[in-house]
Amino acid sequence: MRIDVHTHAFHPKIAPKVLTQLEGHYGISPVGTGIADDLVAKLDKAGLDKGVVLTAATSPGQVIPANNWAIELKENNPRFIPFGTLHPGFTQNEAELDRLERNGIKGLKFHPDFQGYRMDDKALYEVMEMVQDRFICLFHVGDTLTPEENPSCPKKMAALRKAFPKPPMIAAHMGGYRHWEYALKHLTDLDVYVDCSSMLDFVDDTLLKRLFSSYSQERILFGSDYPLFDAETELKQLSTRLAFSDSQIEDLVNRAGDLFD
Repeated sequence: MRIDVHTHAFHPKIAPKVLTQLEGHYGISPVGTGIADDLVAKLDKAGLDKGVVLTAATSPGQVIPANNWAIELKENNPRFIPFGTLHPGFTQNEAELDRLERNGIKGLKFHPDFQGYRMDDKALYEVMEMVQDRFICLFHVGDTLTPEENPSCPKKMAALRKAFPKPPMIAAHMGGYRHWEYALKHLTDLDVYVDCSSMLDFVDDTLLKRLFSSYSQERILFGSDYPLFDAETELKQLSTRLAFSDSQIEDLVNRAGDLFD
């Protein structure tokens, strides 16, 4: 199964606002509308079967509406593998985990930078005690602040992995957006998956090759970060810059399939 493990699709009422916020934070002009139908079109263009659709509640009050959206996407579009969301400030996380399980949601997205907590917060660790091995956990890691200042970073990700060895964990953006040297230092020897979303435009060929050669190949998953980037374009970049053969690209996009069987 050819999967893009890092995509986003928003309710049509909020999609324009979210795109404006993303562009303001990252300085990246989105390539898509952020609407579900547009994501499907992008998957089709790239020859992909499914997209993991991620959401992260930026406040406790958004947890239930965000998870309602994930459940709606799962029910209405077989091309999507929606992830749910929790928030350390939400008082009903255990019940929400049960609800997500009942509705067939297999994963959770955590975005400390946007959700307003640090990856080493005790409150997040308490949430992870509830999660254990019940869900695949994908974490946004890294940003433009130093690792010490940033809410998320590869070192904090490594500590979280060591504290909670049971759930499959994916460190987005090749282990840390803008923190790639730290990712190489802290994550490459751990039992952590990484996705290659939102990194190709920000690393030179030398660093790109170091990243792809330093992680175990079976731990590197394909992700585009739609609507900021386009899956077809990202795959072409990988093929050209890493001199990947068709079979290597095929292996990359199929690698996540075992996680969702």
